[in-house]
Amino acid sequence: MTDLAYRRAIESDLPFIVHLMAIDDVGDIKLDDPSDPLAPAYRDALAAITADPYQELYVVEHGGVPIGTFQLTFIPGLMRKGMWRGLVEGVHVSPDHRNQGYGRQMMRWAAERCRERGCGMLQLTSNKKRLDAHRFYRALGYEQTHEGFKLFL
Repeated sequence: MTDLAYRRAIESDLPFIVHLMAIDDVGDIKLDDPSDPLAPAYRDALAAITADPYQELYVVEHGGVPIGTFQLTFIPGLMRKGMWRGLVEGVHVSPDHRNQGYGRQMMRWAAERCRERGCGMLQLTSNKKRLDAHRFYRALGYEQTHEGFKLFL
């Protein structure tokens, strides 16, 4: 399989990223609006991610064409003797590039990037409705070890 290119997201990538988030939204309330991907809230969020040394938002390209995105967060902690953790979120592959091995390559690259940053673990959450995604992550060796909780503020 052809190698993928990974680069940090820039403002001109927001239409692509917001579109992927919107079409993959399984929530009851649709919060992401691809009709206004350069809204101040999206631009401000990207600026905050870009400015934070513990955050990295990537666009993944195949042959110069964006096909996916994900965000990595590097989390320091005291547990496990101060082990750093990587958190991968917002993993999306464009619909016409799914089931071709790109998601697998992206997740392997994300794990390697976390190793480079000194992380001893890579974790993620996945919506309970995403049964195909759960099978995908288990096939990559991820274990469902915890039950997640959220409080929307």
